[in-house]
Amino acid sequence: MTFAWYFNEFTMAGVDFEDVSRVTAYDRNQTASTPEKEQALVSRLGIAAGHTVIDLGAGTGTFAIQAALAGASVHAVDISRAMLNYAQSKAQKAGVATVNFHLAGFLTYEHQGEFADVVITKNALHILPDFWKMIALLKIAAFLKPKGVFYLRDVVFSFPPADYETAIEQWIAQVAKPEGQGWTVKDFQMHVREEHSTFAWAVEAMLKRAGFDIVETNYPSPTYAEYLCRKAVT
Repeated sequence: MTFAWYFNEFTMAGVDFEDVSRVTAYDRNQTASTPEKEQALVSRLGIAAGHTVIDLGAGTGTFAIQAALAGASVHAVDISRAMLNYAQSKAQKAGVATVNFHLAGFLTYEHQGEFADVVITKNALHILPDFWKMIALLKIAAFLKPKGVFYLRDVVFSFPPADYETAIEQWIAQVAKPEGQGWTVKDFQMHVREEHSTFAWAVEAMLKRAGFDIVETNYPSPTYAEYLCRKAVT
């Protein structure tokens, strides 16, 4: 049942990822998501033949393809049909046939079949306000086997809240690229203004309340974080 007050996650802030040219640019700009880096992440998460993997916010499918090449059955979930079409084309070129593509999001994906061994989401959860992040994490926990792995990587703020102006300005100055060479100053300004990245202490509290044990936490900078979690056994 969908209530009239339910969040519409298909209305994404800022960028229109139904525009094929933007999808192509997105794939080019994702320098943290090369096949080599995603293959290393697949190994780190212990993904192997016989596993069921859910990739939420799968984007152009680089991780999903690498997980499938390791022998897993993969469900690639995204709210953009253009993203899924692009990912499906990449999967076909890679000779991968074990990726199932789903037009859905964190709040609308309904998993069928075996509970997942691994659920992953990278640079996508920030599209949801914090209330709906919590709901999404509860749904993710319900997809997983006991002791199943959940991996989250996103823009997450670990700087002191009082330093927000300086921290955000420094971040944008450090990471923004010229037009045509990557994410621009305007892209990052839009992210902060219109999307819903939040503080690390809020994310960590939500993970624990959703039923996850946080096994590993990494803050490569004050504006990014990754969490390796396991579903707690109750």
